Amino acid sequence: MTERESDFGAFLAGFVVGGVVGAIAALLLAPQSGEETRTLIHDRSIELKDKAVEKADTARIKAEAAAAEARARADELIKLTQDKAAEFTKKGTSGQNKPQSSSSETTEVTVEG
Repeated sequence: MTERESDFGAFLAGFVVGGVVGAIAALLLAPQSGEETRTLIHDRSIELKDKAVEKADTARIKAEAAAAEARARADELIKLTQDKAAEFTKKGTSGQNKPQSSSSETTEVTVEG
């Protein structure tokens, strides 16, 4: 099955490369003057640059939002962990301070003075 996926990937890459080469050939071989062709290429390149900048800005904004959300979740988990640690520490110290007595080990000490 990986051979099929590889074949499809090669086909898709060839299709995209062929499309780009065809578009470039159409621009260069079109019955226009060189000036018109250069203007067309320049205008298209500006459009593509603007779209790329817009996509990059959108991606940056989404990444910043995801990072802020991850920081908030991490802070929440840190606080929860600290609270649980404090709770366990309280339980541990309160258990150690309680006197352990059993009825068979009770002794009475009298101090005379």
